[in-house]
Amino acid sequence: MNITVMGTGYVGLTVGTCLAELGNTVTCVDIDKKKIGGLNKGIIPIYEPGLAELVRRNVEKERLAFTTDSAEAIASGEVIFIAVGTPPGKDERADLRYVLAAAKEIGQKINGYKVIVTKSTVPVGTGDLVADTIRQHRKTAIDFDVVSNPEFLREGEAVNDFLNPDRIVVGTTSERARKAMEKLYAGIVRANKPILFTDVRTSEMIKYASNAMLATRISFMNEIAQLCEKVGADVKDIARGMGLDGRIGPRFLQAGAGYGGSCFPKDVKALMRTMQDNGMPGLILDAVEKVNEMQKHSIVPKVKQLVPHLKGKTIAVWGLAFKPKTDDMREAPSLIVIPALQKEGASVRAYDPEAEKVATSLFSDVAYFKTPYGALKDADCLVVLTEWNEFREIDKEKMKSLLKEPNIVDGRNVYAMSQMREMGFNYIGVGRGNGNRN
Repeated sequence: MNITVMGTGYVGLTVGTCLAELGNTVTCVDIDKKKIGGLNKGIIPIYEPGLAELVRRNVEKERLAFTTDSAEAIASGEVIFIAVGTPPGKDERADLRYVLAAAKEIGQKINGYKVIVTKSTVPVGTGDLVADTIRQHRKTAIDFDVVSNPEFLREGEAVNDFLNPDRIVVGTTSERARKAMEKLYAGIVRANKPILFTDVRTSEMIKYASNAMLATRISFMNEIAQLCEKVGADVKDIARGMGLDGRIGPRFLQAGAGYGGSCFPKDVKALMRTMQDNGMPGLILDAVEKVNEMQKHSIVPKVKQLVPHLKGKTIAVWGLAFKPKTDDMREAPSLIVIPALQKEGASVRAYDPEAEKVATSLFSDVAYFKTPYGALKDADCLVVLTEWNEFREIDKEKMKSLLKEPNIVDGRNVYAMSQMREMGFNYIGVGRGNGNRN
């Protein structure tokens, strides 16, 4: 099929590339000439494992192209994906200006029947707005269908998530659009992971409800972790015990320094606003958001348990991105923790395998190092904020020898508390109580 993807951000680039990998002819269009020029030279603007290789391969096979010529791209596409950003507005509602701008452009340049697919994360009712905008700007009564097809891509796992999805959700009441989407996804549908067809509004809600549920699980465990620290229980064992219950399951039960990224924070807030707009207080989600912010602010007090007077001290920070396998720092705990350490008078030495370039534009007076060991030298305490795999099996004796004092605040519970304490570290995790735990 001939596919057009409007937007070459994280979602648009991943979706377009993966659809090309399935054998479609894909044109990705963007108004950012610099970005398109870079993509045509093989410069990938984001870090996502496996994506650069797929882009290069599909460009070479002439299945994937990048352009700023929206007219040609819209004219050639049988299915047009809208995959532009929906950042939070001043009132924390999803800002739909880019989605509606894309819809306007489609309306002005549509030349025949198209399936218009909203891939961007949008609040319920956006499909109607997109359809109305296209009708308002089309020159003749050309037929089209608007479909909701939310993305469920985890940063760091996006390629695999697209090609091996848990589910594909498609919102449409049009049989013609349904057949087009079935054809498009035929190559990746599994018998036990089918396409779930719903109406458009239900599909739009599934995305927000899914992210809100995952965020709720994280905040619930973080609140339990806060209680564990007061009563001497261990949240890791609690998570194991809960996860063995088939009604609950083990995923997203890990306590830590709080969630961040491009999805959970803004989607929780946007869903809260939708609830408020419909006369609902959104009590659960309000608590989810408050607990998450509290958790981010809980790390520096833990540091002060080990280093009471931070003025003039040096703190090593491992991990700047909000999660491993990405350079995304949106809403990352490091954005709260590092300025708080500096406000207390500490100097910060940081290491992240991918996010340093992004971090340099967000922090001042932070020293960056090319290895985790480099950041440790002569530090009074190590703070772990991202659970990169390279931190798990690192040489702990070397860690201890490099630190001025063997102090560790493990904001992601990467290490076994019993082992670290046996090795002579002053170790504080999240919700680990005072027991001899793993």
